[in-house]
Amino acid sequence: MNQRYRITRTMQENNAEQAITLEECKQYFAEKDDFAYSTVLHVKGPESIMSIDGDFFMWSHGGNEIPFRLFSGDLYVAISNEAVVPKMIEIATDLRADIVEG
Repeated sequence: MNQRYRITRTMQENNAEQAITLEECKQYFAEKDDFAYSTVLHVKGPESIMSIDGDFFMWSHGGNEIPFRLFSGDLYVAISNEAVVPKMIEIATDLRADIVEG
């Protein structure tokens, strides 16, 4: 099972901009060549495909797409590949946010 992490500003008491907004993410990820925005995530199972609605920033890495999901002012990502860790740290740093497990 993959570990899930949250990129958040909610732990920063003195930050007036605690929520990470959709507009902020769209602007930030638009500058990244290896990210694409999607409003639906398709998860393929052995016998079916499940579609999940939401705001996803899909990172293309090594032939795979890894979703970073914006939900309630935080970005969520599952560590399905070791390469996700430095990318997650880079994004959190750029967005002036913290990383929390869960």
